[in-house]
Amino acid sequence: MSQDGKTEKIFNSYEVFVIAILSLLQFTVILDFMVLSPLGAILMDTLHVTTSQFGLVVSAYAFSAGGAGLLTAGFADKFDRKKLLLFFYTGFIIGTILCAIAPSYPLLLGARIITGIFGGVIGSVSFAIITDLFKMEVRGRVMGFVQMSFAASQVLGLPIGLILANRFGWHAPFWMIAGAGTILGLVMMAKLKPVDNHLHLKTEHNAFQHLFHTLTRPDYAKAFFATTLLATGGFMLMPFGSAYSIHNLGITLDELPLIYLITGMFSIFFGPLTGKLSDKIGKFNIFCIGSVLSILMVGIYTHLGITPLWELITLNVILFIGISSRMIASSALLTAVPDAKDRGAFMSVNASTQQISGGIASIIAGLIVVQTSSGKLERYDILGYVVIGSMLLAVVMLYYLNRRVQQKMQTYKDV
Repeated sequence: MSQDGKTEKIFNSYEVFVIAILSLLQFTVILDFMVLSPLGAILMDTLHVTTSQFGLVVSAYAFSAGGAGLLTAGFADKFDRKKLLLFFYTGFIIGTILCAIAPSYPLLLGARIITGIFGGVIGSVSFAIITDLFKMEVRGRVMGFVQMSFAASQVLGLPIGLILANRFGWHAPFWMIAGAGTILGLVMMAKLKPVDNHLHLKTEHNAFQHLFHTLTRPDYAKAFFATTLLATGGFMLMPFGSAYSIHNLGITLDELPLIYLITGMFSIFFGPLTGKLSDKIGKFNIFCIGSVLSILMVGIYTHLGITPLWELITLNVILFIGISSRMIASSALLTAVPDAKDRGAFMSVNASTQQISGGIASIIAGLIVVQTSSGKLERYDILGYVVIGSMLLAVVMLYYLNRRVQQKMQTYKDV
């Protein structure tokens, strides 16, 4: 490994390509989910749906993704990860096209289920590839770049998506995602090498035994519970973010792209920096710092009234820096939990746990939050308290997981 200060030599050219392709892939999948948040205000008006119905659109993706991940988990370590990735990404693009042509709420709901079935597995396969190809010492950096796709989707995708939605209707952003995804899929097919070293590792489990073993192993179960807590925050706050900004904080629909743009630009800058710091000073330490920032900002954000644009942008920037720090550090830490022969299954179950937990959280959020006849959202502050509680519990769970990972790494060093 290169000495500190020579970060340009840490990765070879192919590894840089893999990081770039996985980052772009995550960008399209995350954008497909995140674009629903800013489109929420438009969809609720255009399709005449309630907050609970809109919450169901979000959670339908999550539940179908979670179910698909569980069904795939037992087989995830039985195939070349490149082939698995291409199969599910093709299905994701087809599902996104169905969203683009959906004329009504029921058909949109069905399209989201199909998209979730395929899209929900992509992240777990990507993380398994990262764990296969990159050492733990540099995984924070890799996760920093890959998770930067959240920020990139704000800087590039969400503003463009909102502009397209405002000019051509809410279907347009889905066409944009499907077009970009098709090009990316062709590049992956041509340039990505097979990822199949795990196929040479012997295991006594068949597919169903492999899944059962992964679900019941104690240290894996603790990781899945931590993921449940980590998923709660984003799935509870994000779906109603645009409606809350417009109806409660006094922001106009035309100002929303600017908020996402500036917030995303800061997140893009801090993402790789956070990843590098997590490799240097410890992934759990960065997670704790991000959690403190997030808890403070959620407490403030969910109690706001009419707010000047510059103030809301400042709060959003700090909040997303905190959230991305938690995501990057926890993702890198969780990759060290499974044994090599269990990586695909573990990542699939972990992704399913995240999606199902998020789906439940989204439904609960839709039941907690009530939209009045004027459009204003009530009880958003209660949502904030629930999110803060889950963040505090997540810190406790990550503490124990971090201890387990440190012991595991020390054991390998001593062998």
